[in-house]
Amino acid sequence: MGLGDRIHNAAEKLHGKGKKTAGEASGNYRMRAEGKGHEFKADLKQAGERIRHAFKRH
Repeated sequence: MGLGDRIHNAAEKLHGKGKKTAGEASGNYRMRAEGKGHEFKADLKQAGERIRHAFKRH
């Protein structure tokens, strides 16, 4: 897992959190759902990178 990948995933997760929070504050359920999707996607990418890194080491 490279530093660039970590930064990109963290930025995507932060973007999702902001979008989710804005959606909750405004009552916009579509924006909230999109934010949750961004967060989930970033978490999945990070988990995949960790698994790939674990197999690469052994």
